[in-house]
Amino acid sequence: MKTAFKMHLKPGFAEEYRRRHAAIWPELQQLLKHSGIHDYTIFLDEATHTLFAVQQQSGTGSSQDLGAHPIVQRWWAYMADIMDTHPDNSPISTPLTEMFHME
Repeated sequence: MKTAFKMHLKPGFAEEYRRRHAAIWPELQQLLKHSGIHDYTIFLDEATHTLFAVQQQSGTGSSQDLGAHPIVQRWWAYMADIMDTHPDNSPISTPLTEMFHME
């Protein structure tokens, strides 16, 4: 199953976002993989500061379902200063509907 969603990066933080993800915590990466999430890519529309994420997962869950996990909550707090977030630091994200797929 594939999931896509969008988030919003605060202007001027593209390089910081890239830097933080280049050094993603091993325990977060392990949690994602153990939750069946793989082939996870995030793109940036620099004109609108919109982040576009696509992830493949085995099963029915996605990274968006891991919010109660302490590692995810720490990551959200770590990223909250450079992204639009809810009061609990979770990124404001919008699920996207697949309209076309080609293999």
